[in-house]
Amino acid sequence: MFSKSIRRNFLLQIIIASILLIFVFSSFLYFYIEKSVYDEKRNELLTYAKNISANRSVTELGSDTTDTYLKISVEVIKLKKYPTNNGLDIYETTKQKHTYLTLIYPFDIGEFSFLKITKDITPTKHLLRKILRYILIINVVGFGLVIIYAVALSKMLTKPIKSLSNKLSNMNEHLIRPVRVEELPEEFEPLGETLNHLILRIQNFVKYQKELFIGTAHEMKTPLAVIKLKNQVTLIKKRSDEEYIEAIETTNKAVDDMNFIVSNILNIGRQEGAQLEKPVEIDIIKFLRDKTNDFKLIAENEGKSIEMDFKPDGFMAMLQVGLLNQIVQNFIQNALKFTPVDKKVYIRSSQDDFGLLIEVIDEGCGIDESEDLFAPFKRQGNKSGVGLGLFLAKSAADALGAKINIKNRTDGTSGAIATLQINSKLSCIITSKR
Repeated sequence: MFSKSIRRNFLLQIIIASILLIFVFSSFLYFYIEKSVYDEKRNELLTYAKNISANRSVTELGSDTTDTYLKISVEVIKLKKYPTNNGLDIYETTKQKHTYLTLIYPFDIGEFSFLKITKDITPTKHLLRKILRYILIINVVGFGLVIIYAVALSKMLTKPIKSLSNKLSNMNEHLIRPVRVEELPEEFEPLGETLNHLILRIQNFVKYQKELFIGTAHEMKTPLAVIKLKNQVTLIKKRSDEEYIEAIETTNKAVDDMNFIVSNILNIGRQEGAQLEKPVEIDIIKFLRDKTNDFKLIAENEGKSIEMDFKPDGFMAMLQVGLLNQIVQNFIQNALKFTPVDKKVYIRSSQDDFGLLIEVIDEGCGIDESEDLFAPFKRQGNKSGVGLGLFLAKSAADALGAKINIKNRTDGTSGAIATLQINSKLSCIITSKR
């Protein structure tokens, strides 16, 4: 069974693969050398046999010729059966620790006479054995070098993973730091960016959850204090029916305020559930156009108007529609809330380096840019509300991997610009049909 360690598995696989490669390469090398040497010896005997056969005489061969020096012996033999390989036959024999290569070559076909040429190839055999030993020694050294190289390579390749693992294992809510993507190999950059996105979401979650709990307690405390104070005043002395009714109405209003706060907090839970919904493919431009048309009638009833300018003509994306709706709806509602009568709200989209840029621009009083408007229970201006809308929008944007921001207009007109940037890595552009 394989170990769970990536490095051990990689180390084992690279060692096995390298050993097999060395073994196969060495085997091919040795067999090639052996075949080349034997082919040379066979050609040597064949050439010698052709020369003798051409001269048609073997009587002049003496002990003082080069044949003895070359350790070659020649004799004429007669065979009853003609060899099948064009009259040729070559074989190897061993006698008294000596190895001989013998060639049977036709000499006089009519009389079934053949030349039997034998050469002592013992030195060649010794040479091949020596070559084999050297190859084995080289293989052993090569195996050692492969193991050293595999260990170093596996350590180098798993170093980024180990670094990321150590960084993540030592993290807690107080020591969360982004991963430095520029220090990672190119192959690990997407993983580093994903981790940084996750870390950012965790940081925002921890930060805003603390503020949410504190803000919830503070917001609930106020209506409860009003109820208690009103009841205490009512119980001091006997009151008229009208005064009791007034006290009850005050209590009911405080209860309604608490119910409104609880409903908004429940929306946070619903949104977290929406983050787990299966993404679907939608045309964001069409979605924006439909959503804007829905709010046009509301704007007209309030004496305001909405203008839209969407580019490109289509922009497909895989995302959770509920989260996108949470952001866009909050932007438009806030823009209409803070825009005075007879003023306009502009909704437009365009492409930028990040992806699709969506802007909702109002002609209201602007914002205080020094405050974190995305924190829970943060209110701007004197308009009604709990202050959880932008908090929910921010959470939805983080879940989508999008960027969200609010800033004041810089074109000389009072108002604010709420922007949403959707990452183009999860999207594609649809060109208009003409």
